[in-house]
Amino acid sequence: MTIQLGRWATLALLALGLLATGTPAWTAEATEASDATDVALAHPLELQQRLDAALAAKGSDYEPRTEHLHPDGRPRFTNRLILEDSPYLLQHAHNPVDWYPWGSEAFAQARRDGKLVFLSIGYSTCHWCHVMERESFEDLEIARLLNEHFIAIKVDREVHPDVDQTYMTAVELLAGRGGWPMSSILTPDGKTIDGGTYFPPDAFAQLLERARDLWQERPEALRARAEQVARAVRRALDTQGQAAALDDAITEQAVTELLERHDELQGGFGFAPKFPQEPKLGLLLDQALRADDEAALEAVILTLNSMARGGIHDQVGGGFHRYAIDNDWLVPHFEKMLYNQAQLAQVYLNGWRLSTDPALARVARRTLDFVLRDLTSPEGGFYSATDADSDGGEGRFFLWTPAQIRAALPAEDAELAIRFYGVTETGNFEGRNILHVPVALDAFAAAEGLSPDPLQRRLDRIHETLYQVRERRPHPHRDDKILTGWNGLMIAALANAGDALDEPRYLAAAERAADLLWTKARVAPGELKRVYLDGRATQPGLLEDYAFLGSGMIALYDASADPRWLNRARELADALWSRFSDPEGGGLFMGEASAETPLMARPKDLSDGPIPSGTSAALQLFAALDQRTADDMSYGKRARELLSAVSGRVKRSPSAVPALFVGLNQLRHGDTGPRQYAARGAVRLQGQVTRDGDAASLRLTIDMAPGWHINAHEPLQQALIATRLQLPEAVQGWRIEDLDYPQPQVLRLGFQREPLAVFQGQTQIEGALSPVSGPVPQEASETSAWLPVELRLQACSDDRCLPPETRVLQIPIDNNPPDQEL
Repeated sequence: MTIQLGRWATLALLALGLLATGTPAWTAEATEASDATDVALAHPLELQQRLDAALAAKGSDYEPRTEHLHPDGRPRFTNRLILEDSPYLLQHAHNPVDWYPWGSEAFAQARRDGKLVFLSIGYSTCHWCHVMERESFEDLEIARLLNEHFIAIKVDREVHPDVDQTYMTAVELLAGRGGWPMSSILTPDGKTIDGGTYFPPDAFAQLLERARDLWQERPEALRARAEQVARAVRRALDTQGQAAALDDAITEQAVTELLERHDELQGGFGFAPKFPQEPKLGLLLDQALRADDEAALEAVILTLNSMARGGIHDQVGGGFHRYAIDNDWLVPHFEKMLYNQAQLAQVYLNGWRLSTDPALARVARRTLDFVLRDLTSPEGGFYSATDADSDGGEGRFFLWTPAQIRAALPAEDAELAIRFYGVTETGNFEGRNILHVPVALDAFAAAEGLSPDPLQRRLDRIHETLYQVRERRPHPHRDDKILTGWNGLMIAALANAGDALDEPRYLAAAERAADLLWTKARVAPGELKRVYLDGRATQPGLLEDYAFLGSGMIALYDASADPRWLNRARELADALWSRFSDPEGGGLFMGEASAETPLMARPKDLSDGPIPSGTSAALQLFAALDQRTADDMSYGKRARELLSAVSGRVKRSPSAVPALFVGLNQLRHGDTGPRQYAARGAVRLQGQVTRDGDAASLRLTIDMAPGWHINAHEPLQQALIATRLQLPEAVQGWRIEDLDYPQPQVLRLGFQREPLAVFQGQTQIEGALSPVSGPVPQEASETSAWLPVELRLQACSDDRCLPPETRVLQIPIDNNPPDQEL
């Protein structure tokens, strides 16, 4: 976040002045005007009656969020945002600014009045959004200036990410960087003239006054400039380019670029402020698993351990804050976002599966448990976020003093906690302490003369006590809207965790949320709404809503084998393509076209940010369905069309689309992990390695759909492809002995005169694993955390055979899920 005018705005101030509008045109008398400095919000009678009814419906215990109150506690001002269902917009419902929500009404009014538009974009848990609200939007003189000379529009970026992306692109082009709150001056037809982020009140008032003056004096100059900005935005958002080949080499280039930016001391990418950047971690993990890339895995594990020990990780309650403002991950920006919890739980889970470090699985569990405990609605959906601010300051809910810890815990536990979490009298943030782990648990245990496992159990009890004490504090604001796309991310994380950790309650929570969205956010076959709040589903679904929820359904299908989840994923993928594909320019739009609400461009979401782009998410969904739908070739075709449309841009900046490369790898090489699919989903494979002392065994379970079979390991005809299980040549340290294939069935099928020896239904192949020399390793190290197993097969239905294929499963070696500790 930068306090600055745009670069063009600086020139405009010197050359032209800056921005403006006309005069007020109220259609009703002012509701309140207590003194000469007061502001009047005047609305037509019908609108005023709706506002009054909405305010009355809040009930007697409603506490208006404003400093402008009557003696009896009623708000002096109520604007159109009281009618909205966004928690962020409702926070501004009693500002003296006469806010409009995003929509055609606001721009129609701007055109009728000949006024400029002031566009403010933020979200409900944004600290600096709250600061600008207190300083400027609650200020009567600034409110008067906005009401008289502008149409003021407030947008929740989490509800309208397409709007946010369009105008953020303009701000970044003008100012060199962006952030929230985003503040833009627009023409009445929605084109950006100037923009920035947070403005102090004096600078903001100056910006508005100069805007007003220039609009009155030089409107055509501003319109011409706005058209230039709009053309630049359209170019920046255009995903088209000359088609380029996307092969394994470009994936390796993206990985190399990410590793070059990796911080080898504290983990993460680049310098402070540090964000988790989960899509980048996801690609490195994918590369580590597919290519046995030790450098990629080491980078991820360093980052995960550093974050887990830092203040960005809520050491007491679990879960993660959005980002850290320092290189050490110590001082967070204290808001907690659902999308971070979903993605980080998945990344920590995959990190555990690749490293066998139980500490990573523990972090994943605590993150998921935080969501189930603190971010889950009574109906089973997942709330969006909690605020950075509480009790009148940033992060107060999460901070501790030594005295508070001693008051909460028995003396010995208190002193242990103070030492372990680096708590001091002076503190590390505004005189208080952000709990963190300056010394790793094993090293701390050794220094204290303790064993690590008993120490961890003791810390778990300390966490529970501190959590209960902390619960008595004033809580941060919670954004209770249920966003379809973010819930899809959470559903996938819970389903995958329930499967990998053998935790039924995670899978049950994922199913419950998926059923809620299917019955509430899906308002018709193939039609989603983006927001569910207070029993109502509103706002048209966006590309990411369809893609993320579809991928959540895929994760549920993988964990349960229940075909209803696969059918739902297919419906969403089909709707996604019909609603958002660009038949002329290729690629996918973020949202559906709207003739009523102007946007400078209809954006296409390509670059990954804190979450995968809609394009990357759609590609992953299509790739997954291509592996799972034997009766439909369209998903692979759509995936390849999408890649062709964006390949030119991808080629120019590979590391900007890490999640897209995960989807590309899946499309070209299939899934990863111990469960995979062959025959486009007609054959389901599940591998397991177990060991008992020095003995280890391999079991591969093969489930074939009705009407499908694979050739036996010894087919009756020499020309047929035999089913073969083996270790790839590159595997070192292990060999398979005494492979036991099941007894085949002998069938006669319509397209084959001779009898066939086949496997069908469910069958298992088992074998003994032994080390090449010496005893079975007792600790996973480097390449021994998982075992690549190669299966060669050819699948046939009753009337056709598919080409032979090879699937390589990555099976954890004795990676049993750690016990639940919460």
